[in-house]
Amino acid sequence: MALQDYTREFGKNLKIAYPIMAGQIAHLLVAFADNVMVGKLGDAHLAAVSLGNTLIFIALSIGIGFSFAITPLVAEADAQGDDQKVKRIFHNGVLVSSANGVLLCLLLFLSEPILYYLDQPDEVIILAIPYMRIVALSMIPLMIFQAIKQFSDGLSKTVFAMRATIAANVVNIIMNYLLIYGKFGLPRMEVEGAAYGTLVARILMVPILILLLSRKAEMKKFFDSVETFSRPLFKKLINIGFPTALQMFFEVSLFTAAIILSGVIGTKSQAANQIALNLSAMTFMVGVGLSVTATIRVGNQLGNNNILELKRIARSIFLLAFILNIIFALAFYLFKDLLPWIYINDYEVVTIASGLLVVAALFQISDGLQVVFLGALRGLQDVWVPSLICFVSYWIVGFPISYYLGIILDYGGQGIWLGLLSGLTMSSILMYARYRYLLSDIEK
Repeated sequence: MALQDYTREFGKNLKIAYPIMAGQIAHLLVAFADNVMVGKLGDAHLAAVSLGNTLIFIALSIGIGFSFAITPLVAEADAQGDDQKVKRIFHNGVLVSSANGVLLCLLLFLSEPILYYLDQPDEVIILAIPYMRIVALSMIPLMIFQAIKQFSDGLSKTVFAMRATIAANVVNIIMNYLLIYGKFGLPRMEVEGAAYGTLVARILMVPILILLLSRKAEMKKFFDSVETFSRPLFKKLINIGFPTALQMFFEVSLFTAAIILSGVIGTKSQAANQIALNLSAMTFMVGVGLSVTATIRVGNQLGNNNILELKRIARSIFLLAFILNIIFALAFYLFKDLLPWIYINDYEVVTIASGLLVVAALFQISDGLQVVFLGALRGLQDVWVPSLICFVSYWIVGFPISYYLGIILDYGGQGIWLGLLSGLTMSSILMYARYRYLLSDIEK
């Protein structure tokens, strides 16, 4: 095929992907606002938010992973024109995600003592515990929102979740400002104020999204009655959702381990790690948007049994991801000495963060591509082998390198991040190899 056979799909890919990107980046902009506002209080406060989010991010990855099972099933049923099946998947998906939200909230409360065994500074732990307790409560509404979002994404109705996320996060930023610093007569709650802003925003997201979707004529049929519990469908959601949750867990836990290893080195190293991680996460969300687009469009073509179109569309998404991540890599490298100053006015922290951004620039391509390849595999409803790939890449390859270079050889934060680069590169290579293998198997 000619290059234009792929580039002509860029517009449609971006039309589906940009609301997902914007919604995910909106989430991260709130985390960015949290970091900037809390960072003005000092490096211990910024490190506390980073530490408090270690277990939160792990729980979040598990919950989101389970909800991702909804999208390919909805996309396939939608391509087949089976609205009743779409509705059953949606309602059972909300049930699964709600149960996950409650379970994850309870597990976060029970796992609080783990923070005392992570060899972190005492001043950071004292600030991190109340932050984690408050944000843990937000897991319940967030998982309900996530289920509804994945349902609408599966129908290629990606703009509504974006609008709900942006609206709720505007409230979050305002509340952060008021509660962190104690403005307009409100109490000065510092780190806890950031947590309360997150909790309120996540509660608001659910009714906002339901209202936006249910007002559309073509969407009302999915809300007019409640579907009964379906054991086979529930089982299918679990069978796809559990390994997908493992995929998310293996990657997020690797980055969480990087936070912990940075804390072992010292508070300033941990604060610098949080800055680099927050900036990298923003560009990663562009990859997430394209990954979900790959899941939707590959799932549609799988439902239509059109393998030639599936290959062409998937390649167009891969090419688009490659181009965008080249741009991100250049931006990270060129502005590595300027970006950290947005977060904190500490020369030592900024210097460490600048060095981390050099490595982050290198893994933009592999990180962006591996998540898009994973999205395509999810569209093919292939989940167990990618889970194994994630485990091998991140914990057999990535973490040992991070620990050896960062702690044993004392290369500090850059050594830790070179391990991340190694794991993401391995994942990208193996995910693409798995995708090619499945296509050749389907074509036989």
